[in-house]
Amino acid sequence: MKPALPVLLALALLGGCATATPPAPASTFILVRHAEKVGDGSDDPALTEAGRVRADALARRFADAPLSSVYSTGYRRTQQTAAPTALAHELTVVTYAAKQPASEFAGLLRREHAGQQVLVVGHSNTIPDIAAALCACRVAAMPETEYDRLITVRIDATGQATLEESRQR
Repeated sequence: MKPALPVLLALALLGGCATATPPAPASTFILVRHAEKVGDGSDDPALTEAGRVRADALARRFADAPLSSVYSTGYRRTQQTAAPTALAHELTVVTYAAKQPASEFAGLLRREHAGQQVLVVGHSNTIPDIAAALCACRVAAMPETEYDRLITVRIDATGQATLEESRQR
């Protein structure tokens, strides 16, 4: 009977391992301002050639990322910035309201995309607020002349958020 005790203990330990729940994957939100826009004075300008080049570069940068969704406001410049990345991932750009409160939109992103990686394209006056609402942290304002900041907010299974800022190349 004594040899059976180690076997039973081993089975009990293995059984405990088999039922352990793996930690939930982190949610990752990548936020960018639209690329360079035509200065035509209109409310809905298109991208410049440099802007189209930047949008294509964004798609190349995230070509191997497991994106599950791409969000953009309804303006031409944001849609044109988001389109190459969405197309590369065979995704449809989901349009969100630019005037939607940042906290409300961040809540939707957290609920709908837990454990996923999402690209959000917005504006100089919306992206910092959305990032701040996602991470519950301070995010520097974005000047009208800044087009290359890339903000990444990662939220782990416990709800802890980290903020990373880098530059698009």
